[in-house]
Amino acid sequence: MKDKVQGKAEELKGKVTGDRATELKGKARQAVGEAKRLARDLDIETGRDRTEAVEGTEATEPQAGADPRPSRPTDP
Repeated sequence: MKDKVQGKAEELKGKVTGDRATELKGKARQAVGEAKRLARDLDIETGRDRTEAVEGTEATEPQAGADPRPSRPTDP
């Protein structure tokens, strides 16, 4: 709720002063507030690993010596 109120105030300040950047920052802050509200309504905790969010899944450890980067095709 706090982000939405702060965002609305920032948006209005931008409109009054004619500062488009401040207005857009306010709109962005409102979107963050809305996303937090939706996450709270859906009972999603932020900051958790994806594997922890789904019950019954286990996190897998990377294999020793395995390259964590995705493989890319080599040029002929």
